[in-house]
Amino acid sequence: MELRQHLSLCVLLVLCTTWSANGGNILVWYTEGSHWINIKPVLETLINRGHQVTVLVPTVSMFMNTSEPSRFHYEPFNVSFSMEDMKRFLEDFLHFSMYEMDQMSYLQIYIRFMNLMKNNLYFNFKYLDGVLKSETMMKKLKQGNYDLLLADPIYLGSDLTAEILGIPLVFTLRFTLAHNFERHCAQLPAPPSFVPAAMSKLTDKMNFSERLWNFLFYALNDIVLNHILWKEADKYYSEIKGKPTSACEVMGRADIWLMRTYWDFDFPRPFLPNSQFVGGLHCRPAKPLPEDMEEFVQSSGDAGIVVFTLGSLVKNITTEKGNIIASALAQIPQKVLWRYAGEKPDTLGANTRIYKWIPQNDLLGHPKTRAFITHGGTNGIYEAIYHGVPMVGIPMFADQPENMIHMETKGAAVIVDYKSMKTEGLRDAINAVINEKMYKENALRLSIIHHDRPTSPRDEAVFWIEFTMRNKGAKHLRVQAHELTWYQYHSLDVLAFLLAVILLLILLFTKTCSFCFYKYCDRKKKTKRKAE
Repeated sequence: MELRQHLSLCVLLVLCTTWSANGGNILVWYTEGSHWINIKPVLETLINRGHQVTVLVPTVSMFMNTSEPSRFHYEPFNVSFSMEDMKRFLEDFLHFSMYEMDQMSYLQIYIRFMNLMKNNLYFNFKYLDGVLKSETMMKKLKQGNYDLLLADPIYLGSDLTAEILGIPLVFTLRFTLAHNFERHCAQLPAPPSFVPAAMSKLTDKMNFSERLWNFLFYALNDIVLNHILWKEADKYYSEIKGKPTSACEVMGRADIWLMRTYWDFDFPRPFLPNSQFVGGLHCRPAKPLPEDMEEFVQSSGDAGIVVFTLGSLVKNITTEKGNIIASALAQIPQKVLWRYAGEKPDTLGANTRIYKWIPQNDLLGHPKTRAFITHGGTNGIYEAIYHGVPMVGIPMFADQPENMIHMETKGAAVIVDYKSMKTEGLRDAINAVINEKMYKENALRLSIIHHDRPTSPRDEAVFWIEFTMRNKGAKHLRVQAHELTWYQYHSLDVLAFLLAVILLLILLFTKTCSFCFYKYCDRKKKTKRKAE
């Protein structure tokens, strides 16, 4: 019996060693907030499949704590700014988005936005300095023998690092402004006639004026990003490489682009072999609630509950807005679980409980949940889609208004404007999504679309990461469009040639007709003279 146990243990150790040996060594580029929430489940799945995962983390991070127990190996790198600098920038951005924009002219908004983008780029380059300009860090990375780099391009430089290390690169992203990275670097087609530009607040069903605005929106944002982002990024990349380098071209060498969206959320559009749509990476079945929370939920009876959160970035709202919201919630028959860190509103009803944190996914998956009041973050929306819960959107900034327009267009949500919000309007919106059957039916339809896939989004993302490692890259999926100039891509040189040929033929035809006409006239004159 003892011999059998020893043999079983030996076999298990051999299997574990083989599994570990077959696993890859993956380097993960630093990211933050909701972006990290999306990548983390994929990394956990990769670890479960025998891969080693190393995550680059700066010494200043608002959301990632390297001191907490983790299955990842964290690789810290130094940055030359403080946490206070980062918080000031974030607060400045939130204040501009939530309170300043309505008081500004278009020119003032443009100037302010340009300054914010420049500040964001400043932090981006400081992050890069901590990696690419650190001999110690680069030596560690080169000695790490990594098989692949996984990155969210919200922070530039992962592509340059992958090129220096000579390893394949897989991007995972939601979108960039006006799909700039996707269109110009990934060569992902985006015809402005039916693909609405990201942040344009348009849908795929556009009339002439909307198509005109969509076309201009693409063009204007390209001009702004070329002036602010790519111009400075090219300088930085050229400095590191020691020769003129296009940052967009380096980014375009990525092997796979994992787009964190899907047709349950997004509008149909063209895509390429190396672009895969994997929206809902973090979604999972609901787990049991904490005992006290479950008790409160069960006390709602047949009316059910409403889940309310404005995300992790918005820690507080004005007293006036807090009272408006609390008053609206007090007028509905459902029990409400509200994630809120501010001062308790005076109008808070007995049916509403305030929490500093709530298990959002587990609440959305609870059978008593009737509606989800959300700021419109992609992660929260996908959890609602996953569980088939209709939404009331109170978008605040960034991509949130755009996200909620998608949900409203698909019939699964009602939008309430935060700045002009009144108690009656919010109350009526909540009652509408709960009592009008179409909202629940549409939410369930989107949930069916989300689940009706060959594999889960997480498994699909893991497949493409492992596929890239197995094949030492995925350059065979990269379209030839990367090697074309802009005029070749749009066949303008071909059109110019054909136009030149047509004009030449027209010219020859005209000259021939003119020649024949003069010959005919000359012959006629000679005949007339002879007759005389």
